[in-house]
Amino acid sequence: MEAIMTYRRRPVTSEDIATIKRIIDAHPDKSRRFISQEVCRQWDWRQPNGFLKDMVCRSLLLILESKGFIKLPPKKCTPPNPLAKRKRPSKVIVDETLIHCSVTDLLPIHLNQVRRTPFEKIFNGLVSEYHYLGYTQPIGEHLKYVAFFNDRPIACLAWGSAPWYIGVRDRFIGWSKKIRENNLHLIANNLRFLILPWVQVPCLASNLLALNRHRLSQDWQNLYHHPVYLLETFVDTERYLGTCYKAD
Repeated sequence: MEAIMTYRRRPVTSEDIATIKRIIDAHPDKSRRFISQEVCRQWDWRQPNGFLKDMVCRSLLLILESKGFIKLPPKKCTPPNPLAKRKRPSKVIVDETLIHCSVTDLLPIHLNQVRRTPFEKIFNGLVSEYHYLGYTQPIGEHLKYVAFFNDRPIACLAWGSAPWYIGVRDRFIGWSKKIRENNLHLIANNLRFLILPWVQVPCLASNLLALNRHRLSQDWQNLYHHPVYLLETFVDTERYLGTCYKAD
């Protein structure tokens, strides 16, 4: 059947429109969220982790309504958008005493995954205050880590979903467009890497990356129900050499 349109790589046919209309007619008093989730279930439209593509489907429904294909039920409420007027993270008060030693003198370093924990505010505040790019809320799948030495935070790392297309990366992997579409979620991108300015420890960066690399896939599996097999990063070569990534 010929597609009326394609949205997020999914063709939408007249039969799909009919399915949506049937769901709306069968549940006239239900919310748009319910309609969206029911459409996802009937289409088996899911993320790689098995969760429904609810937000993607809601966007599609709004587009279909704007084009006159369907008529959605009235809004029951307008949920708050936490990204619309996001405040800068609060400043975190930490011990700024100079740490200048060898990396072996820092051991053991405790690297904690802090996403959805009380320690997430520490990550957000430190990155906002001390990373040259500041803090921005990641979109999509992501994890945040804080490294501690004797209960003192010394570094922060964040990983998120990989960019959709990077020519040099995709040529290096050697995958086709179709394989990339099916497997991109198995790559994590290093969104932030911060060693706090009063921590002056040679080789610490590569050690932290190694610690993080060894546990990242399992942490991703625990939260998002799928592993990651490849890590990538971008280095601002006007500021950094990227040596720690080569050493890890």
